[in-house]
Amino acid sequence: MSNTPLSEAGFETLAIREGLVRGFEQEHSDPIYATSSFVFESAEQAAATFSGERDGNTYSRFSNPTVSVFEKRLAALEGGEDCVATSSGMSAILTLCLTVLKTGDHVVCSRNVFGSTVSLFNNMLTKLGINVSFVALRNLNDWRDAVTPETKLFFCETPSNPICEVGDIRQIAEIAHSVGALLAVDNCFCTPALQKPLAFGADVVMHSATKYLDGQGRVLGGALVGSIELMADVRAFVRVCGPSMSPFNAWVFSKGLETLQLRMDAHSVRAMTLANWLVAHEKVAKVNYCGLATHPDHDLAKTQQSAFGGVLSFEVTGGQAEAWAFINATRLMSLTANLGDVKTTICHPASTTHGRLSDDQKREAGITASLIRIAVGLEDVSDIIADCERGFSAI
Repeated sequence: MSNTPLSEAGFETLAIREGLVRGFEQEHSDPIYATSSFVFESAEQAAATFSGERDGNTYSRFSNPTVSVFEKRLAALEGGEDCVATSSGMSAILTLCLTVLKTGDHVVCSRNVFGSTVSLFNNMLTKLGINVSFVALRNLNDWRDAVTPETKLFFCETPSNPICEVGDIRQIAEIAHSVGALLAVDNCFCTPALQKPLAFGADVVMHSATKYLDGQGRVLGGALVGSIELMADVRAFVRVCGPSMSPFNAWVFSKGLETLQLRMDAHSVRAMTLANWLVAHEKVAKVNYCGLATHPDHDLAKTQQSAFGGVLSFEVTGGQAEAWAFINATRLMSLTANLGDVKTTICHPASTTHGRLSDDQKREAGITASLIRIAVGLEDVSDIIADCERGFSAI
């Protein structure tokens, strides 16, 4: 390795080298510390480690060297001071909320987010006396008007799932900070390879690491990235409540980060090709992909993102019957609700990822019965297009 300090290294170098810990055998690849606990040389050393007077690991629910590698690496890639890994993306959101919110507090959330995020806010946080308002991601006045004296957290996805709306991170952050609230941004669609919300004023970046950070659909995990002070509070919650990441999963994610830039660039190229092809198809009513010049948020996306990612959605002419006919006729794409995989995935959001939303919530979020979401993988794009043709032939 060169003598260049990693603090000055490029993204791809950080993705491969940051946080690397070699064990007794001086392994070239990151080892997996598959242990539930750690031993000490003396009672004095154990006491000092548990009290925090001495650096070290005590129990893998609290910390683990393999998990720490992933946390340090992702924090560096996002440009954050610290990162806390969790057992899933949803546990990351819950951890954040229960760290920074209490009974009586208020959250403002963009309307176009993952269906389980809506369910968590609507059905779980409200049981704890935490109130939530949903607003249009693009409408800054909606964000301003939703604020109450109890507002403590703003939350959004950009680009959004599944219709790829883009929010102005800098301006939403300014509104949040003007009322003393934090802004958390779900960065799953872009990852730090394409977008760094902290650089635009966000306080927290949230990930479902299950998606692109892994990249091959193997394991579950989540992460939060932010300041040292805030992440210390988050880490204290994880330590007590236990939604921690397993060492094996952390090792998989660390391996995934090593190829993140290459994969995200390749996903973006293929998605753009498919989006342009869909726009010209006679059986397509609408294409949602912020890489298209015709997308209403295209110019904003160019200021926040270096590319446009691998996820797009489109409406076929007709309704649910036509959308399902399309999906059922495909043979290459995997019919699954997950995304961020080297294998292209396809789903019908209205009946799967967002199926638990009410009809009014779906309508407000722009999720129609004819909407299909494709997370474009790394297969030959001509084969993906050919599979879409099979779908259209069934309509």
